[in-house]
Amino acid sequence: MKHAYLDQYSDRPSPINRLDPRLKTLIFVTFIIVVILTRPNSFFVFSLYSTFIAVLILLSRVPIVFIFKRSLAVIPFVLMMGIFNLVSGREGFVLFTNILIKAYLSILCLILLVTTTKFSELLRAFERLGCPKIITMIMSFMYRYIFVIEDELMKMRQAKESRSVGGSRFFHAKALANMLGTLFIRSYERAEAVYLAMCARGFDGSIKND
Repeated sequence: MKHAYLDQYSDRPSPINRLDPRLKTLIFVTFIIVVILTRPNSFFVFSLYSTFIAVLILLSRVPIVFIFKRSLAVIPFVLMMGIFNLVSGREGFVLFTNILIKAYLSILCLILLVTTTKFSELLRAFERLGCPKIITMIMSFMYRYIFVIEDELMKMRQAKESRSVGGSRFFHAKALANMLGTLFIRSYERAEAVYLAMCARGFDGSIKND
């Protein structure tokens, strides 16, 4: 099965990729905080922020189309949060624009950070910066095994499509519900097996080098 990995461009020879993950994380998090704290009507400042992000994207050598597609996946949720402010007239429009701009700039920062840093190195940077170990461990497991679950779902979908030609909407909805239930059970059983195997090999909860 083909997967779209978050850090697939982390090995490119660029100044952004070569930065220490801890320094890179601090820079991007600080920038996001500055963007969030900027006054809503400071559109000139937002244009400077946008220029700064554009320069970083060009320096990273990550395809612009890739970053744009990734950022579009979050836009509907941002619109849902900000669209209710439009009923307040001009002030509501300013708030809506403010939410949209700040959210999109923050999303671009996070995408650039994750794309230009190997995920294992990013987790180690979080750990060294004082992030609780339980959070880094959960993120590590999520990233390692989300592709396994995706493989299971793709195989189940292929099996369903090969065995069900046509049929009513109720039939397909029922099949989908059964697939989700089976996927949950398989994921739970796999998680138990992986946990027992890791305990047997002395796992202590820390992030290991690849």
